[in-house]
Amino acid sequence: MSGQHLAYIRVSSVDQNTDRQLDGMEFDERFTDKVSGKDTNRPALTECLRHARKGDTLHVHSIDRLARNMSDLMQLVSDLTGRGVTVQFHKENLAFTGEANPFQTLQLQMMGAFAEFERSMIRERQKEGIAIAKRKGKQIGAKRKLTPEQVAEIRCKLASGGTKKDVAQEYGVSRQTLYTALETV
Repeated sequence: MSGQHLAYIRVSSVDQNTDRQLDGMEFDERFTDKVSGKDTNRPALTECLRHARKGDTLHVHSIDRLARNMSDLMQLVSDLTGRGVTVQFHKENLAFTGEANPFQTLQLQMMGAFAEFERSMIRERQKEGIAIAKRKGKQIGAKRKLTPEQVAEIRCKLASGGTKKDVAQEYGVSRQTLYTALETV
């Protein structure tokens, strides 16, 4: 009996579309993550790894969809092929079966290095963009829900016996937001 054909599909955020990955292909099972590939802590990937059995083929659109750093990529492919699962990367047209093939190993390492390099470049551009935005005085992250003046008022109310629950309700924020504001301002 031949194994199942499994698809692992990943995009980095929930608003991204998965349609272009493995488009038009039929699979026995599909596992889709809409999270960063910075590590292997992904729900659908975990389920996919748990599901894959000897004789199965795991289809992935491209290497960077499975892993964004060399060690994760090598570990995942080694683990899967060691259990008798073939890993097929469609964009790169590479398949790994666990057979000793120095050329395929080199290709996997080179493509993994490119994926890791790309991830590093994205992080570097992100840091540069944040630094530029900060220099321009732009808000980074979520806007504060309470002004410093409101936090001062809240401290007075709490000092005169008000409860955090009541004060949070009065200002229309959660208690956690209140706690955070009291710590940071």
